[in-house]
Amino acid sequence: MGYIPGEQVATYRELVRLHTQLSEEAARYQNQIQVLVVVLFPEFNQVTARSLRTGCLGRAQSVSARPGGGRGRSRGGVPGITSHSCDPFRAPHCSEISGGCSDLRILCDQLEHTQANLTRLEEELEQLITTDPGTKGLQQMPELGPKTIAVLRAELGEVDRFACTDQAVAYAGMDIRIKESGKFKGKAKLSKRGSGLLRQILYLAALRSIRLEGSAFGAYYRHLVGRGLKKMSALMAVMRKMVAVTTHLMQTGEDYDPSKVWVGGTS
Repeated sequence: MGYIPGEQVATYRELVRLHTQLSEEAARYQNQIQVLVVVLFPEFNQVTARSLRTGCLGRAQSVSARPGGGRGRSRGGVPGITSHSCDPFRAPHCSEISGGCSDLRILCDQLEHTQANLTRLEEELEQLITTDPGTKGLQQMPELGPKTIAVLRAELGEVDRFACTDQAVAYAGMDIRIKESGKFKGKAKLSKRGSGLLRQILYLAALRSIRLEGSAFGAYYRHLVGRGLKKMSALMAVMRKMVAVTTHLMQTGEDYDPSKVWVGGTS
């Protein structure tokens, strides 16, 4: 019999899936804008994706030219771009390529609209998390951000249905399986059942823990690597431990104690 989530988990799933969809849309608009800018304005080749994200060419449009009419420097520090050459909606040669400029304006508007929707959605997710008693321990984990917590709640669902954390690990597709056929014995690999989004977010959280100072999961990773385990295998072990720890915290409502993650973890 299939698992049917309750109302709260269903809400998490709806918001998480919408957030993922909007994030992909925003990334697609950013890529399209970059390509179109390079085609229409080759002198924009130093404009980065970051400058596009922080105002959709707003930084380029606010450039001040140097006295004497030479090429200036933008307030954001992008060299070699002037207000005359950088404003795609005022530059003289836009009359010759008005169609491309119009497309650029539409893409910028779509990107800003999508980013505004993402902001509102993230606020809604944070509100849902702060009013959810099941996330108390998860919010105390420095390795987990709001999106990660929301994905864990959405994809693991009601964790009380797991008799042990090993069941949650298997549900997440993080358990190890060995394919065998007759005398043939394959390599040990993840089963990869369940949610791919959950494994993706766990992978990013595990990477974050390695770089995060004082992380008990990071200390566990370094311990495994120090014992000779391959880095990717150690990372998978961190992901499994994250599933086990977060499931336990949601089941019990306990506070997060890093010393219980790994003996070398800080208390």
